[in-house]
Amino acid sequence: MARYSARRQPAITDSAPCPCGREATYRDCCGSFHRGETTAPTPERLMRSRYSAFAVHDAAYLLRTWHPATRPSDLDFDPDQQWTGLEILGTTGGSAFHTEGTVEFIAHYSEQGHADSQHENSRFLRDNGQWVYVSPVPPEADRSRTS
Repeated sequence: MARYSARRQPAITDSAPCPCGREATYRDCCGSFHRGETTAPTPERLMRSRYSAFAVHDAAYLLRTWHPATRPSDLDFDPDQQWTGLEILGTTGGSAFHTEGTVEFIAHYSEQGHADSQHENSRFLRDNGQWVYVSPVPPEADRSRTS
């Protein structure tokens, strides 16, 4: 994993690899979602685009793709935190026939030179036809699905 010593996020150009980890340029992958040219077709693609939005500090996109019931009023980015990789561990639902889906992931980051990660199973819903992030799946609910 890459480590950054700079306090600011590295510039991500349209021709750079997309931060979400798919084999595409930022322009052709998450950049098109961030610019509002298209919307994420599945919860996994929305999760990847939201991860990329954290990497490029796109608060407007993150708030726009957050369910109104759980959306914060604003977001602050830690200038010492650098997002360094995303692993998708699993998904449920989220097809064209679903109204709900989950994405379990590990988001890797570095903060002041120390590598760390965030592991979450996120819940997504369709809101006015678009996928939006709702919240983490509570650990109790997560365990009951695997029992």
